[in-house]
Amino acid sequence: RLTKAKHDCPDAVERATLSDQLGKAEQALARALQATLDDLLPEVFATVREASRRLLGTPVAVTGHTLTWDMVPYDVQLIGGIVLHQGKIAEMATGEGKTLVATLPLYLNALAGRGVHLVTVNNYLARRDSQWMGHLFTWLGLTVGCIDDTQPQTPERRAAYLCDITYGTNNEFGFDYLRDNMVIALDQRVQRPHYYAIIDEVDSILIDEARTPLIISGPVGAESDEKYAQFNAQVVQLVRKQTAVANDLIAKAEPLLQDEKTQYDGALLLYKAQLGMPKNKKLLKLLNETGVKQLVQRVELDRLADRKLPAREQKMRALEDELYFVLDERGHSVHLTDQGVETMSPQDPQLFVVPDISHAVHEIEHDETLSPKEKLERRRQVEAEYAQKSEILHIIHKLLQAHALYEKDVEYVVQDGQVFIVDEFTGRLMPGRRWSDGLHQAVEAKEGVAVREESQTLATITIQNYFRMYEKLAGMTGTAETEETEFYQIYKLEVVVIPTNRPVRRVDKHDLVYKTRREKYNAVIEEAERQHKKGLPVLIGTVSVDVSETLSRMLKRSGLKHEVLNAKYHEREAEIVAQAGQPGSITIATNMAGRGTDIKLGPGVKKCQVCGIKYRESAFGQVTERPDLSAEEIKKLGCDEDPPCGLVIVGTERHEARRIDRQLRGRSGRQGDPGQSVFFLSLEDDLMRLFGSDRIARWMDRSGAEEGEVITHPWVTGAIGQAQKRVELQNFQARKRLLEFDDVMNQQRDVIYSLRKFALEGGEELKAEALRMIDAAVEKLADEHTGAAKDPGDWDRGLIETEYLQRFLLSVPGVTDPAVVKDRADLVRAAQQAGRAAFQSKLAYFKEIEGKVGIPNIGDQALSQIMIGVLDEKWKDHLYDLDQLRVGIQFRQWGQKDPLIEYKQEAYEMFVGLMHDLRGTFAERWLKLQIQVGPPPPSRPGQTVTSPLGGAPRKSTPMVASKAAADGLVSPETATGPLPPKGPPPAIGATAPNPYAGVGRNDPCPCGSGKKFKKCHGAGV
Repeated sequence: RLTKAKHDCPDAVERATLSDQLGKAEQALARALQATLDDLLPEVFATVREASRRLLGTPVAVTGHTLTWDMVPYDVQLIGGIVLHQGKIAEMATGEGKTLVATLPLYLNALAGRGVHLVTVNNYLARRDSQWMGHLFTWLGLTVGCIDDTQPQTPERRAAYLCDITYGTNNEFGFDYLRDNMVIALDQRVQRPHYYAIIDEVDSILIDEARTPLIISGPVGAESDEKYAQFNAQVVQLVRKQTAVANDLIAKAEPLLQDEKTQYDGALLLYKAQLGMPKNKKLLKLLNETGVKQLVQRVELDRLADRKLPAREQKMRALEDELYFVLDERGHSVHLTDQGVETMSPQDPQLFVVPDISHAVHEIEHDETLSPKEKLERRRQVEAEYAQKSEILHIIHKLLQAHALYEKDVEYVVQDGQVFIVDEFTGRLMPGRRWSDGLHQAVEAKEGVAVREESQTLATITIQNYFRMYEKLAGMTGTAETEETEFYQIYKLEVVVIPTNRPVRRVDKHDLVYKTRREKYNAVIEEAERQHKKGLPVLIGTVSVDVSETLSRMLKRSGLKHEVLNAKYHEREAEIVAQAGQPGSITIATNMAGRGTDIKLGPGVKKCQVCGIKYRESAFGQVTERPDLSAEEIKKLGCDEDPPCGLVIVGTERHEARRIDRQLRGRSGRQGDPGQSVFFLSLEDDLMRLFGSDRIARWMDRSGAEEGEVITHPWVTGAIGQAQKRVELQNFQARKRLLEFDDVMNQQRDVIYSLRKFALEGGEELKAEALRMIDAAVEKLADEHTGAAKDPGDWDRGLIETEYLQRFLLSVPGVTDPAVVKDRADLVRAAQQAGRAAFQSKLAYFKEIEGKVGIPNIGDQALSQIMIGVLDEKWKDHLYDLDQLRVGIQFRQWGQKDPLIEYKQEAYEMFVGLMHDLRGTFAERWLKLQIQVGPPPPSRPGQTVTSPLGGAPRKSTPMVASKAAADGLVSPETATGPLPPKGPPPAIGATAPNPYAGVGRNDPCPCGSGKKFKKCHGAGV
C-alpha cells in the first residue's frame, strides 16, 4: 500500500516522506525475519547434521563422476555456519570443509523462501558444488539450481533463480543483474531481489577482482582499430632507440661507479636509464651490485626533495633530455618527451601537442572581429583538433605501455591469433576478458594479431556495488585476516577465524634470499631434487607462465620428471592436481590460489596414520614445534628429519598480496597432515625491486654474500612482509578510489534502473510518471525562451508557438496573445494543460483502435516501449560521456584540483542534463506518435515489414558483457539479446517533418544556442 501511495502521490515532498516510511517498514520486517531465523538455528543445524549422517554411504553423481557421500559437519564447522548466518566472513584453513559448512546457513536462510545465493570463483566449482551439496538439499526438500548450467536470459536461467538455493559465479550474477536492466519485457528478467549470499573465496572476489568493474559493452562505431596498427611501427622504432640510449647510459655509468668521486654521476645515469627502460636486464644486474641500488635511490630522493616546483620540473626535464619517453613502472603510466614527439613526427612536431581548449575557446569568444557564425565555426575547428590529437596521443601512450610494461607469457599469452589475459592471482587464462581504454588493442598490434574494434559501455557496475545490494552478505576463505580492515570499511563485514578441526602440522620456514634470479632458480632445482630423492611430493609455485616454463626446462635438463600447471595447460588441471600428492612427484603451478581442489597425499607420503607431532602458529606467522612424542620415538620414526614427511611447498617469489602466499602454503598440511613450506627469493624479484626495503640490499652487502650464497633470517622475512603491506595498502587505495568514482555513477544508475523497472511494470503509476515528464519538458522549453530576467514584452511569441508545434505538436492557446499569457507562470500553465490534454487524447485514440490493429492495451505497450527506448538510448550516451570525462579528469590534478571532486561536480551536472534530455525526448516521441490503421503496403523483395509498435525486427548487433579495472581490465563475454541501434529508435508511424534534417548529433545546433545538436533541438531526433 505504501509503495502504491508513493507512486500515485503528485507532491514530491509527500512522496519522499512515504519513501522513508516504506524503508522503515522494510527494515522492521527484515529484523523480525532475522530474529525468527536466529531462534530456528539450533534445530535447523541439527537437522542438517542428522541428514548428513543418514546419507553416509549413498552415491552422488558429481560432474560426470560417481562419489560416495562421506561428510558429517564437525563442531568447528557448526561454528563456521553460525558465523556465516550472522553475515560475517569465516576464515577457515584449506581442507577444513568450507563447501559443507555453507550448507548450514544456506538451508536456514532458504526457509525464508526468498532465494539464497552461493557465489564461487569459477563455473566448475559452481556446477560441482550444486550437484554435490544438492544431494543433501534435495533430501531435505529444497530445490537447487546452478546458473552456470544455463544460458543467459532463458526460462532455464529464470528457473535456476527461482530455486530455494542458487549456485553460480560472481560474474554471471553481476551480468544477469545488468542484463535484467536492459530487457524490454518484465517476464525477461531472471533475478529475484537480492536477499542473502555466501561468497566462497571471498577475498578473491571482493578484493582481487574488485578493481575490475563488470561491463556490458557494444561496438563504439569509431575506426580507431586501424590506427593502432598504423602507429605501431613508429612505436617499435622508438622503443628500439630508447633501448639503445639506455644501454649507452648504463655503459657510461659502469666506470663512474668504480670511483667514489664519480659514483653519484654514475648513479644519475642509471636513474635516467631506469626512467627509460626499468626492466633492462643490464640495469637490473648492475642494481644488484653492492651499494648501487642505494645510490640510485639517493638520486631519486634528491630529485623529489626540491620543494619549489619549478626547480623540480627543471631537474626532471634535464633527466629526460636524452630519453624518448618516460615510464612509471609502479603506476603503469608513460609519457612522451619532447625528443620523442620530434622523432615520431619530424615534419609536424605539433601533431602530438594537444591544444589548451579552454584558453582557445576563451580567445575566440572575446575576439570582437569575429561574427557569431565565425565564432561557432572556429570553436568547431578547435574541438575537432583537440579530439583528433587527444586520440592519437592516447593511442601512442597505450602502444608504449604495451611494448615497455606488458610482457608476453607474464601478463598475457598469444594463442590461435588472439591475446588472452592471464589472471595475476590464479594463473588462469581469462578468455573473453579484455583490457580497457585501448590497451588490449595496443597489445594486439604489438603481437601482430588482428586488432579488434574498441567497445562502448552500455551497462556497468563494480563488484563492490553489486554485492552491497544484498540485504545480508557473508563469505568464507582460507585467507581473510590480512584484509579485515578493507572488508569492514567497504562491506561492513567482520572477519572471524575458525579453529581447525585438527592441529596444523606444517612447518613454515624463513625465506631464503639470493642476489640474482639465476642463483635462486638453481637453488629451487636443487631443493626439488633433494625432496624427490626422499620420495616426497613437491609443489613449486610460480607467479607467471614464463617462470614456470623456465623452471620446467631446468628440471628437464636435470632429468627430473614433472608436471606443469599454468595458463597454457589448464585443460589438464584436475588430472595434474590429482597426482600432485603422489610420492616423489614434482608439480610446477602458476599461482595455485583459488584452484579450489585439495591435494590429497598418496600412499607412503605420511609415515604414520596418526601424526604425533603437533605444531601451532605463532604471532609472527611462523610455526613452532610442540612434540607429543618422546625424543626416542621421534628419532625412531624419523620425525626429526627436514621435513619428516608430507607435501613440500616451494615458492619461487613472494606475491604482492600476503594472502596469495598463505594460500600457496595452505596447500600443504590440510586436515592435520604434516608438511613444509619455504620461499626462495632474489633481489631481482619485482616485489623486492619495486617495493622491497633497501635495507635488505644493504644488509646483504654488509654480510659480504658471495654468488650462490643464501641469506635467511627472521628479520629479512619481516622486512619482506612490510614490503607486501605497502603494496597491499597501495592496491587498497586504488580499489577504494574506484569505488568512490563508481559511487557517483551508482546513485545515477539506481535512478535510471528504477525508472526502467517502473516502465516495464506499466500501469497507472507509469502514466502518472509520464505526465510529470511531459510537464517538466514543456516547462523547460518555456524557460529556454523566457528566462527569469526576460520581460514578457521582449518574448518572441511567434518563435515560442513554433517551437511547441515543432517539438511536441502542441498548440498552446493564447501564447501569442499578451492579454492571455501575461508572464512565465501563465505560459507554463497553458503549455502543461495542452500537454496533459494531448497525452489523454493519445491514450483515448489508442483505446479506440485496439480492435482494429488487434493488439490489446496498445497504448500501455507503446508508452512502456517509448519510455524504455528513451532511457536505454540516453543512458548509453551518458555512460559514454562519463567514460570520456573519467579519462580526462585525472589531468585536473596538475591544476591542483582533486579529480574526484571535479568528477562528482561535472557528473552531477551531466546527470541533470540527462534527466532534462530524457523528459524532453520522451515527451517529443510520445506526443508525435501516430499509428497508421489500414492494410499494410505490399512488401517488395528485400524489404522488412514493420509492426504497428515501431516494428521491424532490428538488425541484431552482438552485445558484449565485460569486466574493466582501475588498473585497466575490460572483459567481454557474450550476452544474449539484440543491441538497439545507435541513435533514437524508429518513430511509430508518420511524424512531423524535421526542420533540422542532416545535422550531425555532435555538431553545434543551427539555432545558435551554442549547444551540441543532440543536447538542443536534436534531443529527440
